[in-house]
Amino acid sequence: MGAGGRMSVPPSAKKSEADIHQRAPHSKPPFTLSQIKKAIPPHCFQRSVIRSFSYVVHDLIWASLFYYIATNYFHLLPYPLSYLAWPIYWAFQGCILTGVWVIAHECGHHAFSDYQWLDNTVGLILHSALLVPYFSWKYSHRRHHSNTGSLDKDEVFVPKTKSQLAWFAKYLNNPPGRFITLTIQLTIGWPLYLMFNVSGRPYSRFACHFDPHGPIYSDRERLQIYISDAGVLAISYGLYRLAVSKGVAWVLCAYGCPLLIVNGFLVLITYLQHTHPALPHYDASEWDWLRGALATVDRDYGILNKVFHNITDTHIAHHLFSTMPHYHAMEATKAIKPVLGDYYQFDGTPFYKAMWREAKECIYVGPEGDHNKGVFWYQNKF
Repeated sequence: MGAGGRMSVPPSAKKSEADIHQRAPHSKPPFTLSQIKKAIPPHCFQRSVIRSFSYVVHDLIWASLFYYIATNYFHLLPYPLSYLAWPIYWAFQGCILTGVWVIAHECGHHAFSDYQWLDNTVGLILHSALLVPYFSWKYSHRRHHSNTGSLDKDEVFVPKTKSQLAWFAKYLNNPPGRFITLTIQLTIGWPLYLMFNVSGRPYSRFACHFDPHGPIYSDRERLQIYISDAGVLAISYGLYRLAVSKGVAWVLCAYGCPLLIVNGFLVLITYLQHTHPALPHYDASEWDWLRGALATVDRDYGILNKVFHNITDTHIAHHLFSTMPHYHAMEATKAIKPVLGDYYQFDGTPFYKAMWREAKECIYVGPEGDHNKGVFWYQNKF
Protein backbone atom coordinates (compact mmCIF):
# COMPACT_ATOMS: atom_id res chain seq x y z
CA MET A 1 0.00 0.00 0.00
CA GLY A 2 2.87 2.43 0.62
CA ALA A 3 4.86 3.93 -2.21
CA GLY A 4 8.48 2.92 -2.26
CA GLY A 5 11.59 4.97 -2.73
CA ARG A 6 11.42 7.19 0.35
CA MET A 7 13.99 7.08 3.08
CA SER A 8 12.85 6.60 6.62
CA VAL A 9 14.06 8.47 9.66
CA PRO A 10 14.46 6.02 12.52
CA PRO A 11 12.79 7.38 15.62
CA SER A 12 14.93 8.21 18.60
CA ALA A 13 15.22 5.73 21.38
CA LYS A 14 11.89 5.10 23.03
CA LYS A 15 11.08 7.83 25.50
CA SER A 16 9.93 7.15 29.00
CA GLU A 17 6.61 8.54 30.16
CA ALA A 18 8.48 11.28 32.03
CA ASP A 19 10.41 12.25 28.89
CA ILE A 20 7.20 12.40 26.86
CA HIS A 21 5.72 14.85 29.35
CA GLN A 22 8.87 16.97 29.53
CA ARG A 23 7.84 20.33 28.19
CA ALA A 24 9.22 21.65 24.97
CA PRO A 25 11.32 24.84 25.06
CA HIS A 26 9.15 27.94 24.80
CA SER A 27 11.72 30.73 24.75
CA LYS A 28 12.80 32.31 21.47
CA PRO A 29 14.97 29.76 19.62
CA PRO A 30 18.72 30.37 19.28
CA PHE A 31 18.42 29.74 15.53
CA THR A 32 16.54 31.37 12.66
CA LEU A 33 14.37 29.95 9.90
CA SER A 34 17.18 30.72 7.46
CA GLN A 35 19.62 28.62 9.49
CA ILE A 36 17.16 25.73 9.52
CA LYS A 37 16.73 25.98 5.76
CA LYS A 38 20.48 25.96 5.15
CA ALA A 39 20.70 22.56 6.88
CA ILE A 40 18.35 21.02 4.31
CA PRO A 41 19.78 19.77 0.99
CA PRO A 42 18.59 22.16 -1.77
CA HIS A 43 17.01 19.37 -3.82
CA CYS A 44 14.46 18.82 -1.05
CA PHE A 45 12.70 22.00 -2.17
CA GLN A 46 12.40 20.88 -5.79
CA ARG A 47 8.94 19.79 -6.98
CA SER A 48 8.54 17.23 -9.74
CA VAL A 49 5.31 16.97 -11.72
CA ILE A 50 6.11 13.41 -12.77
CA ARG A 51 6.99 12.24 -9.29
CA SER A 52 4.01 13.97 -7.70
CA PHE A 53 1.63 12.42 -10.23
CA SER A 54 3.21 9.02 -9.61
CA TYR A 55 1.80 9.10 -6.08
CA VAL A 56 -1.64 10.08 -7.36
CA VAL A 57 -1.59 7.18 -9.83
CA HIS A 58 -0.24 4.82 -7.17
CA ASP A 59 -3.03 5.64 -4.73
CA LEU A 60 -5.79 5.57 -7.33
CA ILE A 61 -4.64 2.16 -8.59
CA TRP A 62 -4.86 0.76 -5.07
CA ALA A 63 -8.25 2.41 -4.50
CA SER A 64 -9.55 1.01 -7.79
CA LEU A 65 -8.25 -2.45 -6.97
CA PHE A 66 -9.94 -2.49 -3.57
CA TYR A 67 -13.18 -1.23 -5.12
CA TYR A 68 -13.06 -3.84 -7.88
CA ILE A 69 -12.48 -6.71 -5.45
CA ALA A 70 -15.23 -5.53 -3.10
CA THR A 71 -17.90 -4.98 -5.75
CA ASN A 72 -17.13 -8.04 -7.84
CA TYR A 73 -16.21 -10.75 -5.35
CA PHE A 74 -17.59 -10.01 -1.89
CA HIS A 75 -21.07 -11.19 -2.86
CA LEU A 76 -19.58 -14.56 -3.83
CA LEU A 77 -18.23 -15.19 -0.33
CA PRO A 78 -20.19 -17.55 1.92
CA TYR A 79 -22.01 -16.19 4.94
CA PRO A 80 -20.71 -14.69 7.23
CA LEU A 81 -17.44 -13.98 5.38
CA SER A 82 -19.15 -11.50 3.06
CA TYR A 83 -20.16 -9.40 6.06
CA LEU A 84 -16.68 -9.58 7.56
CA ALA A 85 -15.04 -8.59 4.28
CA TRP A 86 -16.74 -5.20 4.03
CA PRO A 87 -15.22 -3.69 7.23
CA ILE A 88 -11.81 -4.81 6.00
CA TYR A 89 -12.48 -3.04 2.71
CA TRP A 90 -13.59 0.10 4.56
CA ALA A 91 -10.39 0.18 6.60
CA PHE A 92 -8.04 -0.42 3.64
CA GLN A 93 -9.89 1.88 1.27
CA GLY A 94 -10.18 4.57 3.94
CA CYS A 95 -6.43 4.51 4.54
CA ILE A 96 -5.61 4.74 0.84
CA LEU A 97 -8.08 7.58 0.33
CA THR A 98 -6.52 9.38 3.29
CA GLY A 99 -3.33 9.33 1.24
CA VAL A 100 -5.27 10.88 -1.66
CA TRP A 101 -6.56 13.52 0.75
CA VAL A 102 -2.97 14.30 1.78
CA ILE A 103 -1.91 14.81 -1.84
CA ALA A 104 -4.79 17.25 -2.36
CA HIS A 105 -3.69 19.02 0.82
CA GLU A 106 -0.22 19.26 -0.69
CA CYS A 107 -1.72 20.88 -3.79
CA GLY A 108 -3.24 23.52 -1.53
CA HIS A 109 0.26 24.35 -0.27
CA HIS A 110 1.64 24.65 -3.83
CA ALA A 111 3.90 21.66 -3.04
CA PHE A 112 2.67 19.42 -5.87
CA SER A 113 4.33 21.20 -8.79
CA ASP A 114 5.82 24.50 -9.90
CA TYR A 115 2.52 25.41 -11.58
CA GLN A 116 -0.16 26.93 -9.36
CA TRP A 117 -2.91 26.24 -11.89
CA LEU A 118 -1.99 22.57 -12.01
CA ASP A 119 -1.88 22.31 -8.22
CA ASN A 120 -5.31 23.91 -7.94
CA THR A 121 -6.79 21.72 -10.68
CA VAL A 122 -5.52 18.47 -9.15
CA GLY A 123 -6.40 19.59 -5.63
CA LEU A 124 -9.91 20.64 -6.62
CA ILE A 125 -10.63 17.30 -8.32
CA LEU A 126 -9.20 15.12 -5.54
CA HIS A 127 -10.66 17.06 -2.64
CA SER A 128 -14.08 17.42 -4.28
CA ALA A 129 -14.14 13.65 -4.78
CA LEU A 130 -13.82 13.37 -0.98
CA LEU A 131 -16.49 16.06 -0.38
CA VAL A 132 -13.92 18.63 0.73
CA PRO A 133 -14.34 22.25 -0.47
CA TYR A 134 -10.81 22.63 -1.84
CA PHE A 135 -10.30 26.40 -2.00
CA SER A 136 -12.35 27.00 1.15
CA TRP A 137 -10.18 24.73 3.22
CA LYS A 138 -6.99 25.82 1.43
CA TYR A 139 -7.48 29.40 2.62
CA SER A 140 -8.46 28.60 6.20
CA HIS A 141 -5.64 26.07 6.41
CA ARG A 142 -3.17 28.65 5.11
CA ARG A 143 -4.17 30.90 8.01
CA HIS A 144 -3.62 27.98 10.38
CA HIS A 145 -0.05 27.76 9.09
CA SER A 146 0.36 31.51 9.49
CA ASN A 147 -0.85 31.46 13.09
CA THR A 148 0.01 28.03 14.50
CA GLY A 149 0.11 27.96 18.29
CA SER A 150 -1.64 31.32 18.66
CA LEU A 151 -4.57 31.29 21.04
CA ASP A 152 -5.94 34.38 19.33
CA LYS A 153 -5.58 33.65 15.61
CA ASP A 154 -5.00 29.94 14.97
CA GLU A 155 -7.75 28.36 12.90
CA VAL A 156 -8.22 24.79 14.14
CA PHE A 157 -7.98 22.80 17.38
CA VAL A 158 -7.62 26.05 19.26
CA PRO A 159 -7.54 25.00 22.93
CA LYS A 160 -9.80 26.73 25.41
CA THR A 161 -8.85 28.23 28.73
CA LYS A 162 -10.58 26.83 31.80
CA SER A 163 -13.05 29.72 31.95
CA GLN A 164 -14.04 29.12 28.31
CA LEU A 165 -15.03 25.49 28.84
CA ALA A 166 -18.67 24.51 28.57
CA TRP A 167 -20.44 23.87 31.87
CA PHE A 168 -20.64 20.14 31.17
CA ALA A 169 -16.93 19.69 30.40
CA LYS A 170 -16.09 18.47 33.90
CA TYR A 171 -18.71 15.73 33.60
CA LEU A 172 -16.92 14.36 30.52
CA ASN A 173 -13.57 14.13 32.31
CA ASN A 174 -13.87 10.37 32.86
CA PRO A 175 -13.51 7.24 30.68
CA PRO A 176 -17.12 7.15 29.40
CA GLY A 177 -17.04 10.89 28.75
CA ARG A 178 -13.76 10.64 26.87
CA PHE A 179 -15.11 7.77 24.79
CA ILE A 180 -18.18 9.80 23.83
CA THR A 181 -16.09 12.88 23.04
CA LEU A 182 -13.62 10.97 20.87
CA THR A 183 -16.39 9.09 19.07
CA ILE A 184 -18.17 12.32 18.13
CA GLN A 185 -14.87 13.96 17.19
CA LEU A 186 -13.75 11.14 14.91
CA THR A 187 -17.08 10.49 13.21
CA ILE A 188 -18.71 13.88 12.65
CA GLY A 189 -15.97 16.26 13.82
CA TRP A 190 -14.76 17.06 10.29
CA PRO A 191 -18.18 17.96 8.79
CA LEU A 192 -19.00 19.91 11.96
CA TYR A 193 -15.82 21.94 11.47
CA LEU A 194 -16.55 22.61 7.80
CA MET A 195 -20.19 23.52 8.35
CA PHE A 196 -20.20 25.16 11.78
CA ASN A 197 -16.52 25.91 12.56
CA VAL A 198 -16.62 23.60 15.59
CA SER A 199 -13.16 23.55 17.27
CA GLY A 200 -12.10 26.42 15.01
CA ARG A 201 -11.16 30.01 15.75
CA PRO A 202 -14.08 32.06 17.11
CA TYR A 203 -15.43 34.70 14.75
CA SER A 204 -17.73 37.62 15.43
CA ARG A 205 -20.48 35.94 13.40
CA PHE A 206 -21.41 32.54 12.00
CA ALA A 207 -18.52 30.96 10.09
CA CYS A 208 -18.90 28.16 7.55
CA HIS A 209 -16.47 26.83 4.94
CA PHE A 210 -19.28 26.65 2.37
CA ASP A 211 -20.29 30.30 2.77
CA PRO A 212 -18.44 32.53 0.27
CA HIS A 213 -19.48 35.62 2.21
CA GLY A 214 -18.55 34.27 5.64
CA PRO A 215 -15.96 35.93 7.89
CA ILE A 216 -13.29 33.33 7.07
CA TYR A 217 -12.71 34.73 3.58
CA SER A 218 -11.64 37.99 2.01
CA ASP A 219 -13.39 39.57 -0.97
CA ARG A 220 -10.80 38.32 -3.46
CA GLU A 221 -11.28 34.73 -2.27
CA ARG A 222 -15.07 34.54 -2.52
CA LEU A 223 -15.30 33.48 -6.18
CA GLN A 224 -13.11 30.45 -5.50
CA ILE A 225 -15.33 29.47 -2.58
CA TYR A 226 -18.19 29.25 -5.08
CA ILE A 227 -16.01 26.99 -7.24
CA SER A 228 -15.29 24.76 -4.21
CA ASP A 229 -19.00 24.54 -3.46
CA ALA A 230 -19.71 23.62 -7.09
CA GLY A 231 -17.15 20.81 -6.90
CA VAL A 232 -18.74 19.33 -3.77
CA LEU A 233 -22.23 19.72 -5.23
CA ALA A 234 -21.19 17.95 -8.44
CA ILE A 235 -19.87 14.95 -6.51
CA SER A 236 -22.94 14.98 -4.26
CA TYR A 237 -25.19 14.87 -7.30
CA GLY A 238 -23.17 11.98 -8.72
CA LEU A 239 -23.59 10.10 -5.44
CA TYR A 240 -27.33 10.82 -5.53
CA ARG A 241 -27.57 9.34 -9.04
CA LEU A 242 -25.62 6.29 -7.89
CA ALA A 243 -27.94 5.87 -4.91
CA VAL A 244 -30.96 6.00 -7.24
CA SER A 245 -29.36 3.48 -9.58
CA LYS A 246 -27.67 1.06 -7.16
CA GLY A 247 -29.25 1.86 -3.82
CA VAL A 248 -28.26 3.83 -0.75
CA ALA A 249 -26.74 0.76 0.92
CA TRP A 250 -24.39 0.23 -2.04
CA VAL A 251 -23.20 3.86 -1.94
CA LEU A 252 -22.65 3.69 1.81
CA CYS A 253 -20.68 0.46 1.57
CA ALA A 254 -18.57 1.40 -1.44
CA TYR A 255 -18.03 5.09 -0.68
CA GLY A 256 -19.62 6.32 2.55
CA CYS A 257 -17.89 4.09 5.08
CA PRO A 258 -14.39 4.54 3.58
CA LEU A 259 -15.03 8.31 3.61
CA LEU A 260 -15.91 8.04 7.29
CA ILE A 261 -12.49 6.44 7.85
CA VAL A 262 -10.82 9.25 5.90
CA ASN A 263 -12.57 11.91 7.95
CA GLY A 264 -11.70 10.13 11.18
CA PHE A 265 -8.02 9.87 10.33
CA LEU A 266 -7.92 13.47 9.15
CA VAL A 267 -9.25 14.69 12.49
CA LEU A 268 -7.08 12.29 14.49
CA ILE A 269 -3.87 13.20 12.65
CA THR A 270 -4.47 16.92 13.06
CA TYR A 271 -5.53 16.53 16.69
CA LEU A 272 -2.41 14.57 17.65
CA GLN A 273 -0.09 16.88 15.73
CA HIS A 274 -1.20 19.89 17.77
CA THR A 275 -2.33 18.37 21.07
CA HIS A 276 0.32 17.09 23.49
CA PRO A 277 1.14 17.75 27.18
CA ALA A 278 4.60 18.98 26.16
CA LEU A 279 3.45 21.61 23.66
CA PRO A 280 3.06 25.30 24.52
CA HIS A 281 0.51 27.73 23.16
CA TYR A 282 0.93 31.48 23.17
CA ASP A 283 -1.21 34.57 23.53
CA ALA A 284 -0.49 37.77 21.61
CA SER A 285 2.12 38.93 24.11
CA GLU A 286 4.40 35.93 23.47
CA TRP A 287 3.52 34.44 20.09
CA ASP A 288 5.79 34.65 17.08
CA TRP A 289 5.67 32.63 13.88
CA LEU A 290 8.72 30.43 14.44
CA ARG A 291 7.81 29.42 17.98
CA GLY A 292 4.29 28.71 16.82
CA ALA A 293 5.48 26.54 13.92
CA LEU A 294 7.62 24.56 16.35
CA ALA A 295 4.69 24.02 18.72
CA THR A 296 3.73 20.76 17.05
CA VAL A 297 4.85 17.15 17.30
CA ASP A 298 5.79 14.37 14.90
CA ARG A 299 4.00 11.06 15.54
CA ASP A 300 4.56 7.46 14.50
CA TYR A 301 1.70 5.58 12.81
CA GLY A 302 3.79 2.57 11.81
CA ILE A 303 3.16 1.39 8.25
CA LEU A 304 0.48 4.07 7.90
CA ASN A 305 3.23 6.71 7.83
CA LYS A 306 3.96 5.61 4.26
CA VAL A 307 0.31 5.20 3.32
CA PHE A 308 -0.34 8.75 4.55
CA HIS A 309 2.69 10.07 2.63
CA ASN A 310 4.53 10.85 5.88
CA ILE A 311 2.27 13.70 6.89
CA THR A 312 2.26 12.09 10.32
CA ASP A 313 5.99 11.91 11.09
CA THR A 314 7.27 15.00 9.23
CA HIS A 315 4.79 17.58 10.45
CA ILE A 316 7.34 19.91 11.99
CA ALA A 317 9.26 20.17 8.70
CA HIS A 318 5.92 20.69 6.94
CA HIS A 319 5.04 23.63 9.18
CA LEU A 320 8.43 25.20 8.65
CA PHE A 321 8.47 24.70 4.86
CA SER A 322 4.96 23.93 3.65
CA THR A 323 5.80 24.16 -0.08
CA MET A 324 8.24 21.24 0.23
CA PRO A 325 6.86 18.07 -1.44
CA HIS A 326 6.15 15.17 0.88
CA TYR A 327 8.65 12.85 -0.81
CA HIS A 328 11.52 15.01 0.46
CA ALA A 329 10.12 15.64 3.94
CA MET A 330 11.77 12.63 5.62
CA GLU A 331 15.21 13.66 4.39
CA ALA A 332 14.54 17.24 5.47
CA THR A 333 13.39 16.11 8.92
CA LYS A 334 16.61 14.19 9.43
CA ALA A 335 18.60 17.27 8.37
CA ILE A 336 16.88 19.75 10.68
CA LYS A 337 16.83 17.67 13.86
CA PRO A 338 20.43 18.59 14.87
CA VAL A 339 19.61 22.28 14.37
CA LEU A 340 16.34 22.17 16.30
CA GLY A 341 17.71 20.14 19.21
CA ASP A 342 15.15 20.12 22.03
CA TYR A 343 12.78 22.19 19.91
CA TYR A 344 12.16 19.07 17.81
CA GLN A 345 9.34 17.06 19.34
CA PHE A 346 8.67 13.40 18.52
CA ASP A 347 6.35 11.00 20.32
CA GLY A 348 6.38 7.36 19.25
CA THR A 349 3.42 6.36 21.43
CA PRO A 350 1.00 4.27 19.31
CA PHE A 351 -1.63 6.65 18.00
CA TYR A 352 -4.57 4.84 19.62
CA LYS A 353 -2.89 5.12 23.04
CA ALA A 354 -1.83 8.72 22.42
CA MET A 355 -5.38 9.63 21.42
CA TRP A 356 -6.76 8.40 24.74
CA ARG A 357 -3.94 9.97 26.77
CA GLU A 358 -4.30 13.40 25.16
CA ALA A 359 -8.08 13.30 25.59
CA LYS A 360 -7.44 12.68 29.30
CA GLU A 361 -4.64 15.14 29.94
CA CYS A 362 -5.21 17.98 27.44
CA ILE A 363 -8.54 19.45 28.55
CA TYR A 364 -7.74 23.16 28.61
CA VAL A 365 -4.74 25.48 28.67
CA GLY A 366 -3.53 28.00 31.20
CA PRO A 367 -0.38 29.86 32.25
CA GLU A 368 1.62 28.64 35.23
CA GLY A 369 3.22 30.95 37.77
CA ASP A 370 3.93 34.64 37.45
CA HIS A 371 6.61 34.23 34.79
CA ASN A 372 5.79 33.79 31.11
CA LYS A 373 2.11 34.59 31.56
CA GLY A 374 1.70 34.57 27.81
CA VAL A 375 2.75 30.90 27.57
CA PHE A 376 -0.07 28.40 28.09
CA TRP A 377 0.18 24.69 28.86
CA TYR A 378 -2.35 21.88 28.74
CA GLN A 379 -4.01 21.01 32.06
CA ASN A 380 -6.82 18.74 33.22
CA LYS A 381 -7.57 19.60 36.85
CA PHE A 382 -11.03 20.93 37.69
